[in-house]
Amino acid sequence: MPTENQLSTKIDMNVPTAARMYDHYLGGKDNYTADRVACEELDKVVPSTRRLALNNRRFLQRAVRTLTQEYGIRQYLDHGSGLPTQDNVHQVAQRIDPGTHVVYVDNDPMVLVHGRALLQQDERTAVIHADMRDTDQILAHEDTRRLIDFSQPVAVLFNSVFHCIPDSDTDGPLAVVERVRERLVPGSIMLMCQLVSEDPEVRTFVTDFMAQATQGHWGRVREEKDVAEWFGGLEILEPGLVEVSTWRPDTEVAPRQLTHEWVEFGGIGVVR
Repeated sequence: MPTENQLSTKIDMNVPTAARMYDHYLGGKDNYTADRVACEELDKVVPSTRRLALNNRRFLQRAVRTLTQEYGIRQYLDHGSGLPTQDNVHQVAQRIDPGTHVVYVDNDPMVLVHGRALLQQDERTAVIHADMRDTDQILAHEDTRRLIDFSQPVAVLFNSVFHCIPDSDTDGPLAVVERVRERLVPGSIMLMCQLVSEDPEVRTFVTDFMAQATQGHWGRVREEKDVAEWFGGLEILEPGLVEVSTWRPDTEVAPRQLTHEWVEFGGIGVVR
């Protein structure tokens, strides 16, 4: 696994990244032709992807608002945070309590550049350049130590990111979850979701396409049962593990995922 010093700081406009493709689906401008072309090709097989990305973003915003308002969370560690867009984690949380601290983690150099520019004047929020699998490096980072007090509850976010890493006994999603969870005090939160499909042909196509498009910076599309395994030992908040547009919607007419060739599936668990 690359360390912070080994992670590339070069932005390659010709190789799509998951972060920039997600930015394009959200209507952002921090993406390149290669990212947009990859999205067009993906849409030919999984046409609901733009709606899926938008619903995932709304889920994150609802979840952060709920955790800050109802569960008193004032510390967030956001893995694979992606490019800054409207209503980022720190903005949602700090509208409720300006004293909330947020640390974003991403290995995409473009995220680092744009994130640090956005947060230059915000001493309560930081962006660090790290691989989400390198728990020790992330928790030991000077910005994490400055902003996050692990003797108090913290919300750790793995929002739509685990499909970016392959299965591994030491660095796969389950191993990462277990490493992080053992460092958290009771009352801490783990938010986790990822792209899943119950259709083996969809799983194979998207996994192979994204692995080729991103030159290997991809894991796989999984099944709901894989996601459920990560929540072992956690108290899962209502409504449980679900397609995320149905997680505590703001209204009965809130946008829903309309097609289900693949969906964003997950939820929130509490450390007890």
